[in-house]
Amino acid sequence: MTDTRGRVAGKRVLITGAARGMGRSHAVRLAEEGADLILVDICEWIPEIEYPLASPADLQETARLVEQHNRRAVTHVVDVRDGAALAAAVNDGVDQLGGLDAAVSNAGVLTVGTWDTTTAEQWRTVLDVNLIGTWNTCAAALPHLVSHGGSLVNISSAAGLKGTPLHLPYTASKHGVVGLSRALANELAAVNVRVNTVHPTGVETGMRPESLHQVLGEGRPDLVPIFLNALPIVMAEPIDISNAVLYLVSDESRYVTGTELKVDAGVTIR
Repeated sequence: MTDTRGRVAGKRVLITGAARGMGRSHAVRLAEEGADLILVDICEWIPEIEYPLASPADLQETARLVEQHNRRAVTHVVDVRDGAALAAAVNDGVDQLGGLDAAVSNAGVLTVGTWDTTTAEQWRTVLDVNLIGTWNTCAAALPHLVSHGGSLVNISSAAGLKGTPLHLPYTASKHGVVGLSRALANELAAVNVRVNTVHPTGVETGMRPESLHQVLGEGRPDLVPIFLNALPIVMAEPIDISNAVLYLVSDESRYVTGTELKVDAGVTIR
């Protein structure tokens, strides 16, 4: 299928965490602008995470929405913590689509707790998904990018740029994504692979641990200002982040690498 229209027309893009929320939004936005997609999601519950994760039906719905724009969608149910399985899924998608031009490492999880209530299991789960999973995504994509260049877009967070409390593993992992991405940007510039991070404020998705409001409101109300945006909104919408992803995947950002692109409503300047 060929189409010369759109800001990413003809590009083949991998997205993790694609079954719902920001991942689905990225997929649909890129499809609107002409991309074909490899869509990956774990599609099962992780015990350390208090909110429900996506289902296989959610992933198929994302594929259906992509196909409504006459773009191709290859789906795989894969845990990004499993590097070998992720690489096999990406290789299969590349075989079906005929190549790869970009990857969006979007899969991520969040736990809530004070420093003394956060468990070792929560630390391991969050770091493995958010940081090691991001590396696994990059590692699965890079063999298909180094010969002709491309774009790696790693979704970090406003918490990757400031000391956001009460979810220490999340904040640490998202800072780690920045360090990983900066280092890769230097290492891969010679082969024209760009690496950038995107830093959202809170976004209306399924990633909503209700315990955060309880811990803040009842335990540490003094920390509430750290979470408040400068602009008069409570949360951004997924499309706001997807538009930033679209820019970084497109050739409009062909000389942009090693950048932290904030879509944070000013929360990091507070």
